[in-house]
Amino acid sequence: MGWIAVSLLALAAFGFAAFVLRLPKSSWTLFGAVLVFGLTGYAWQGSASQPGSPKAAMVQEPRSGEQMVEARRALFDAGVPKPNYLTVSDGFARRGRFSDAAGLLRGGLADNPGHAEGWLALGMALVEHADGSVTPAAHNAFDRASKADPANPGAGFFLGAAYFRNRQVREARAVWAELLERTPEDAPWHAELTQRLEAIDAMLSGAPNPAAQ
Repeated sequence: MGWIAVSLLALAAFGFAAFVLRLPKSSWTLFGAVLVFGLTGYAWQGSASQPGSPKAAMVQEPRSGEQMVEARRALFDAGVPKPNYLTVSDGFARRGRFSDAAGLLRGGLADNPGHAEGWLALGMALVEHADGSVTPAAHNAFDRASKADPANPGAGFFLGAAYFRNRQVREARAVWAELLERTPEDAPWHAELTQRLEAIDAMLSGAPNPAAQ
C-alpha cells in the first residue's frame, strides 16, 4: 500500500502543477523527470512501508501522525534518550491528537527551551492541528528548532513542506532556498533540496505573478 500512496502523491503533484498552477506544457517533461528521479531515490534509499533513515527522510513528508513522528525522529540520533514529555507527546501525535501533543510539548519546552527536537515536534504538531496551515505559533516553533540546532535540516525542510502542502509555493521556495544556502554540498539532503527547488522554479515559470496583477 505504501507504494500506491507514493505513486498517487506523485500523480497529484503533477496534476497540481499542470492544471492548478498552469505549468507550461514545455515544462511538463522536466517536472515529470524530477518526480521520477525523486521516486527512484526513494526506492534506493528507503522503503515505502518502513521508517526511513536520515537520508530517506528528505524524500518523505508526513501524511499521518505516525509518519510525522517517524520522519522527525529519523533526523535525530536514536541513541540519545528522548525526554518523557516528547515520548508521551509522540503517542498522542501518532493517534492524531495534535492539540494534546502540542500542549505537552509546550509544558516540556518551558523547562527545556534549548531542545531542538522538541521545538520541531511542536511546529509539526501545530501545523497538523491547523489542518496544514503554518500559524504564527508554528512558525515560531520551527524558528526555535532551527536556532537550537542550526546543523539539523528538519526545521527548514518541514516548514517548507508545510508551505508547499498549503499551496504557498513561493513561501516554500524561499524557505528551502535559504536552507540550501547553508547546506554543505556533501550533505545527504543537498541533492533532494536542489531537485525540489528546480521543480518549483519550473512550476513558477508558468504561474501568474501576484505582483504583476
